Amino acid sequence: MTDVQTERDVVDVLMTDHREVEAIFVELESRQGTPEHRRRLADVVIAELVRHSVAEEAYVYPAARKALPDGDQLAEHEISEHADAERTMKELESLDPSEPRFDELLTKLTATIRHHVQDEENDLFPRLRAACAREELVELAGKVEAAKKSAPTRPHPAAPDHPPANKLLAPGTGLVDRMRDALSGRPTSMRELREKP
Repeated sequence: MTDVQTERDVVDVLMTDHREVEAIFVELESRQGTPEHRRRLADVVIAELVRHSVAEEAYVYPAARKALPDGDQLAEHEISEHADAERTMKELESLDPSEPRFDELLTKLTATIRHHVQDEENDLFPRLRAACAREELVELAGKVEAAKKSAPTRPHPAAPDHPPANKLLAPGTGLVDRMRDALSGRPTSMRELREKP
């Protein structure tokens, strides 16, 4: 049996996601590489952000609602930021990197996500750690990791973003997205991007 004190908690998991997304943003902002490589990087960052958002909406924000006195307001603010980012990702998803709108939308998405990350890391995450038992945070980490495995990899702005509907529909939508990704060769992780030329 593992020691709950040494296991990663939900904040560790989400902050790792934040660092991975930031690294992709930095590479995209450098505007280096072929248009095809930039398109694939954008596809990876979109997939990472969608999975991350779905997991937060299913497990982290409900925990915040329960544990924090202003949890409802905080969760709604975070969900609203997710919705804004998802609309931007939906538009970005269909653009060629040679189009000027690609970089405009990428700049907008990057700014939105960086603001969101700052809010979470400076406010929500420390407050969750203070309000929740370590065991609960470790359990949430497992739920978030599991949710990311079955979550959609493409933006679906019209999809539900509150439990229970989001928990019920996300795995089916995720399955369809993963089938589309496999058939099209669309990478959804940095590992896949490195493996495919």
